[in-house]
Amino acid sequence: MTFSLVVRDGARFGIAVSSSSPAVAARCAHLKPGVGAAASQNVTNPTLGTELLERLTEHGDAQRALADVTGASRNVPTIEYRQLTVLGRSGPGYAFSGSGTLGKYASATADGAVAAGNMLAGAHIPDVLLDAYFAATGELEERLISALRAAVAEGGEEGPVHSAGLAVVADVDWRVTDLRVDWAEDPIEQLAAHLDVWLPQRDDYVRRGLDPASAPSYGVPGDL
Repeated sequence: MTFSLVVRDGARFGIAVSSSSPAVAARCAHLKPGVGAAASQNVTNPTLGTELLERLTEHGDAQRALADVTGASRNVPTIEYRQLTVLGRSGPGYAFSGSGTLGKYASATADGAVAAGNMLAGAHIPDVLLDAYFAATGELEERLISALRAAVAEGGEEGPVHSAGLAVVADVDWRVTDLRVDWAEDPIEQLAAHLDVWLPQRDDYVRRGLDPASAPSYGVPGDL
């Protein structure tokens, strides 16, 4: 019920995700600054995304992290219901789709990116996400939105999507962007509208976190 894109852009990591289910980004998007990013989807178990990042923190190998979490030695019978992607500080992303993944599912990988989805209109959707992202220009967040739009234009999920989100981590210990639309008729366009408001202020909010004395004022009533 979900399609997602995980990317690396220099020292930054980003995730864009959309689904017919509510609040998809709250359950599926996992990022750790300086370490990597992962998506846990399809009958989602969010702890698997956390575990992927823990393994990446330990050894930095995305392929090994995925094997650590999905391998037979784990003896996790529910793993076949899961679809996972993971990306580290270098190299390509990696994907796992268990035999219980719903509907038509697929994944695609590239250097610095991985896309996957289930309940898809077609197996081409992950490739559409990658192609659109790499063809786009602008800020990382804008390129992620471009990829989501392209995926929907090419069919997206088999049914309508109702939630979407995107998140980016950079060189601070929190998400520099973390935007979500938890339920809407056109969540990707609402997400894009949120980004239009957020992006011009993003770096100012980072400065407020690091050095509030030098940061721009809020410019709102009551701000002295």
